[in-house]
Amino acid sequence: MLENLQVQMKFCKGNRIVRVYLPQSYNPSDKIRYPVIYMHDGQNVFRDADAIGGVSLSLEDYLDKNKLNVIVVGIDQNPEERINEYCPWINGKYSEQVLGYKCSLGGKGDHYIDFIAKELKPLMDRKYKTIKENTSMAGISLGGLISIYAACKYPHIFRRVVAFSSAFWRNQEQIVEFIRECDLSLLQSIYLDWGDKEAEDEEVRRKFIVSNEEVARLLREKSLNVNSSVIVDGEHNYTSFRSRVPKIFSCI
Repeated sequence: MLENLQVQMKFCKGNRIVRVYLPQSYNPSDKIRYPVIYMHDGQNVFRDADAIGGVSLSLEDYLDKNKLNVIVVGIDQNPEERINEYCPWINGKYSEQVLGYKCSLGGKGDHYIDFIAKELKPLMDRKYKTIKENTSMAGISLGGLISIYAACKYPHIFRRVVAFSSAFWRNQEQIVEFIRECDLSLLQSIYLDWGDKEAEDEEVRRKFIVSNEEVARLLREKSLNVNSSVIVDGEHNYTSFRSRVPKIFSCI
């Protein structure tokens, strides 16, 4: 069952559609409680009909078919603010190397994650039968960047993270330094992957891979439970992302 909510965002200002998947076994009168996964780009999470570009992760069908007892909260993107909200810092020098020009976008990711941690999660915990201490986060591309940032900022909340084809490159220098500085001992598991065909341009593809390899290495140096994978023929599109959906739930 999928419920759509209009949620006010004090930290980011304005309202946002939040899509909440409840498992088939969900019954408000039962005592059973469920783990929760927060996901970004909510339009693209559950149904093709809602997806930007017409292809989603089809998560609703996957969850129903496999009868997984988990609540999934998909937070819709604001297309005009996506880069700003999913990048904790203004785009840096590595971003300039990838894009070929200086980009001044980004820097609102801190407010966006505060919205999830301090506004949305308490609302979900009040409204639904959640296991408050069993909270994970998953994201794709820039959603992977902001998910790792969330785990670094709130490791006591988002203790498991899944990130597909993460666009760390937009904040490469900053996320690397942030990982080095943070105490991540409370994190339980991290899954990272990236494809070997993330971009058509060979040099951009190489920089994308190097970016992900560096982040994975740093996380392992923290003695964390990090599982990383290179997806053969993996491309930067939802057809490729959809094939990796089971990984989202392997860490839960």
